[in-house]
Amino acid sequence: MIHKPSAGDTSELKWFKSTYSDSSNPSDCIEVATAPGTAHVRDSKNVTLPPFTVTFAAWAEFVSYASSR
Repeated sequence: MIHKPSAGDTSELKWFKSTYSDSSNPSDCIEVATAPGTAHVRDSKNVTLPPFTVTFAAWAEFVSYASSR
């Protein structure tokens, strides 16, 4: 998977929490937002940190791998 620091303004993105996040421990969550051709991922504990951006193909591979665990 290739990732790079997110560039540009991400304030307009609509963020949602991963369905894989454990609701019994809200400090262990990631949030995801999509934009044309990319998925932005950030730590929900500290949304002031810049998110990282991956291609949809990389995100799909990650989700497929994570769901097989």
